[in-house]
Amino acid sequence: MRWLNSITFAVMEFFNKIKKVVLVIEYNGRSYRGFQWQKGAPTVQDELEKAIHKLTGENRRVLAACRTDAGVHAKGQVCCFRTSSRLGPLKFLDGLNHYLPDDISVKGTGFTSERFNVMKDAIRREYRYRIFNRRTRSPLASEFHFMVRKQLDTGLMDEASKLLIGEHDFASFVTDWDREGGTVRRIYEAGVNREEEEVTFHVIANAFLTHQVRNIVGTLIKVGTGKIGIEEFKNILELKQLSLAGPSAPAHGLCLIKVIYADYSEFKYENLCT
Repeated sequence: MRWLNSITFAVMEFFNKIKKVVLVIEYNGRSYRGFQWQKGAPTVQDELEKAIHKLTGENRRVLAACRTDAGVHAKGQVCCFRTSSRLGPLKFLDGLNHYLPDDISVKGTGFTSERFNVMKDAIRREYRYRIFNRRTRSPLASEFHFMVRKQLDTGLMDEASKLLIGEHDFASFVTDWDREGGTVRRIYEAGVNREEEEVTFHVIANAFLTHQVRNIVGTLIKVGTGKIGIEEFKNILELKQLSLAGPSAPAHGLCLIKVIYADYSEFKYENLCT
């Protein structure tokens, strides 16, 4: 029995020394094969873990609220990792930014308890997809916008996007069969608006399937150019057939804007060191 108490004490001592660090990060996804680590490929997670090692001397695994795909950007990705380092939030903020490449930035840092789960505690995710809509190309907008030369009817696109609101089976908007958990998701907000030559699709949901937003955008563009009507868009949603929607819009127009946590969550944006 004495050995069991010794093990229990050792485990408690270990976790008392370990802190969970939360990061809010921004990145240009152009040079990366997505957020999640992949063998032999540049990823945002790999860069973060290398920076943590340089700053603390520790090899730590970084977890994220959203697994953005190759080429997708983020303005408000939320990540966390464990550490036994005694550095404070400001030291992590400045230190990680010192070691990270210029296309990744830590915007805020803080500490949470072991109870906080960066992915499971998130209740909503917000994305935006930007389109540059004019006959001639724009060298300045091309990095973060999908160029569409044909005039888009954003009124029809917005009307079609409202059909997505609510809980639906989005199987038609999945390119490949997704992770476990099925293809039902709940969309809280969706809409299309135009400001001069920029057309933006914004969407907030509890979670998203792989390529779901980009397949939605590709299908909305078909509505906007008159290739399909509102009724056909509705039918695509209701038929629930794999890969029926699309084509998938390019990754570089998509950006993760914010990860939203419940009011009762211990993670609060206002408590971060920025």
